[in-house]
Formats: sequence, C-alpha cells, structure tokens
Amino acid sequence: MKKLLVASAVLASINASAASAPSNDAKLRAIIAPVSQAQLRHTIETLVSFGTRHTLSSQTDPKRGIGAALGWTKGQFESFGLETVRPCETFTGARIPNPTAVCDMVAIQRGTERPNDVVIIQGHIDSRVTDVMNFTSDAPGANDDGSGTAAVIEAARVLSKHKFPGTIVYAALSGEEQGLYGGKVLANYAKAQGWNVVTVLNNDIIGNSCSSDGVCDSTHARVLSEGPRSQGEADLSKSVHSLGGENDSPSRNISRYLDSLADRLKIGLDVRQIWRTDRFSRGGDHIPFLELGYPAARISVAIENYDWQHQDLRTEKGKRYGDTIDHVDFAYLAKMTKLNIAALASIASAPPPPEPQVEGAVSTDTTVSWVGVAGASSFLIHWRRTDANNWQVARRIDSECPITGFEPASSSRHNIYGCKIVLPHIRVDDWVFGVSSVSKDGWESPVASAVPGGAFKPFVTPEKTP
Repeated sequence: MKKLLVASAVLASINASAASAPSNDAKLRAIIAPVSQAQLRHTIETLVSFGTRHTLSSQTDPKRGIGAALGWTKGQFESFGLETVRPCETFTGARIPNPTAVCDMVAIQRGTERPNDVVIIQGHIDSRVTDVMNFTSDAPGANDDGSGTAAVIEAARVLSKHKFPGTIVYAALSGEEQGLYGGKVLANYAKAQGWNVVTVLNNDIIGNSCSSDGVCDSTHARVLSEGPRSQGEADLSKSVHSLGGENDSPSRNISRYLDSLADRLKIGLDVRQIWRTDRFSRGGDHIPFLELGYPAARISVAIENYDWQHQDLRTEKGKRYGDTIDHVDFAYLAKMTKLNIAALASIASAPPPPEPQVEGAVSTDTTVSWVGVAGASSFLIHWRRTDANNWQVARRIDSECPITGFEPASSSRHNIYGCKIVLPHIRVDDWVFGVSSVSKDGWESPVASAVPGGAFKPFVTPEKTP
C-alpha cells in the first residue's frame, strides 16, 4: 500500500554528518586496521621487479613485462580465495600501432544478498617512460600506478576476510597509458555482465606526498568527479538548464561520500574535492565508465611530482628523474588505501541509492518521491542550499516503501513513486534535494540527487509520447 508520508508528522531530524551509525564507523575502523605498509611495499617492489609493465611489452615472458605482472596479480587474488577473470579486447590506435590484446586482471568477491550490486576498486598496472611508445626500457612505475595497484591488492587481502551483501570487484587494468583501454575493457565487461555498478573508485597515483617544487602534503587526498553527467548529456542539457543538476552527478555525490567518510573515520586524511572530471587536460580509467553511465571518481595524491612521472630513469644536473620506489611515501599510501577500503566496505554493506524525483514549483512546500530499494529499511532525505558544497540537512524516514509499481501522475510530467514525502515550508527553488538508502543495520548509501541525470544508473532517454 502506498503511503503519503508528511515530514512534519513522521520525520525525525538528524545531523547529516552523523547519518551513519557510530557503531558502523567503529566496524570500519576495525576493518581497515590490518592495512600494512609492509604489504604495500612488497607489492610495489614485486611490480617494479618486472622491469617494465608497458602495455606493448611481452605478454608471455614469465619474468619481465605486462604478462608477468598480470600473472603475478592473478596469483595474489587467488591466494585470498577470490574468483578471478581476465577480460581482454584487441585494440589499435595512435599509441597501439598493431592489433594488441589489452587484458585486465579482475577478482570478484560475490555479495551474499545482492550480488548484482557492484562496487569496483581499480588501478592501472601498466607503466611507461618519457616516450609512450618505448616498451623496452625499464619503467618501474612505482607510483604511477604501482601505488594504485598495490591499494587494489591490499583491499582484496583485507576485505576477502569479510562478507558483504553487495559484490566488490578488484581490478588491475592494462592499457591506461596507451589510451585508457583497460578502463574500456572493464567497463564493457561490467555492461556485458549486467552489473548494477554503484561506484567505481579509480586509484591513479596515490603514493607520493612531495612535489618537485618542495611542496609536501601527506594529509589530503584529491577526489576528482564530473559535475553534470557526461553520458546522456545532450538529452539532459535542456532539463538541467531548467531544473539544475550542474553539481550533482552521481560521481559528484561519490566525492561527497568519501569526504564525509574521511572526516568521520579520522585516519589523518582529509578529502579535497576537485570539481572536474580529472586533472586539467588529463584523463584516467574512470572516464570509460562515465561514458557508459556508471558512477566513477578518481582518487589521487594531493601533490603530484612531474619529475617522477612519465620519465626516463636518469640524473641531470644532480636531479634524479623516474618513478622509483624510494619516492613512495608508504605511510601516506596506507592512509589512502584505508580510505578506499572503508568506502568499499561501507558501500557494499549498504543498499544501492534510490532514484528520487522532486516537485514544488509555485508552492511553499517541496515533494520528494522515489521507488523503494531492495535491502533498504529506511531512507534519508538530504538537502542543501544551492551554493553549498556538501549536504547540510538530513531527515530519516523509518519506513519501507514498495519496491515495484507506480501510478501515473495526472497533472505532472513525473511519476508518483511508492515513497513520497512532503517537506512543509521548504521551497524547492532554494535547495538541492537527494535521498540515500539505509539498511536495517544502519549502512547508508551515497546520496542520489533529485536532479535530471542524478540516478546511479545509466541514463536512458525517455520514450516520447506519440
């Protein structure tokens, strides 16, 4: 039975920053405690020992090249008791002159209740030197992106000891330096599997804390996320222009989720939200997921060092160049890894976000509606001023909603969903609204904004009425 829930009667106000139960934060701190600097160092030392991991290097040599690195990673995943797959596609392009198989090494930890709801952690295992086509010279790639790959493997080691309702996917991607090909392979694989990809955490360059100009920062992580969603942008542009959503893509809400999580867990790492898809004029393996409509964000160091990135190993005028392991700050990398693992555990424990709609034009009240979500026993309604960075107010609805079915609204272009609340005296013009799902044991999903394209699913163009 569909119920109209009136905010003033049944909603209990809570502070948005305390939306997650303290007991669950304590569980997360216990889960991330075993993260080991020694394990992270061992992983990067091993990756460096393969000489080069260039995408065009040998795929069959057992000791040197991309094939050896992927094979070793497979062994690591399997030692944790995880299922592995090796999706491949053949590509040619400006940086791949001859048809070449680009393969990823992927481990899957199936969810116990909702195995099709998936959260992904990934880093690219390939490396390069100054000349992107040079696949013979040593390219240690300790930070770019041995650090991200090490975080993926460490996450698998730590989290494989636990069970979660949702599925966690751990991925070492090839082909990033040649054109984001590994990201394309995994994004296409996710689509072919029919996964409901809730979040992709792309870790690329997460292990150094000092730059070539002497600036150091080991207390911040950058999370880069798109504002309006890129997939479906042409169809959404008119409604976004009218109704808002420039700062509320699912990926932007992943960024907010990580920011809140880091603040609550107090691991010595603050999230600096960077409101662009990637660094200026650059890209990463989260972009192929965005192109297919999957929520994804990039996690990276606070300070990059360009002398250690995409450089031949050499010394000029007393200055050393090259991406070597001695430049990795393992204490910092451990904190970055902990943030990832906490996010994976939290999102895999929570139901997926709902798909909210909002109405209230020419009204003193705002109405928010959505369909119920499998695994959700309650929901949080969030809102913030249109010029605010993060969610400011949250109210809980301690009620389940119908998961399927809806009624056409007779006087609206939207549908009336199974859950519907009215926020009296809250004017829709002045706020942005969103909804998150909460499990019976208090795990909260990221917030889905009630804006055009705000749903955590690929955008589908609505069918036009004849």
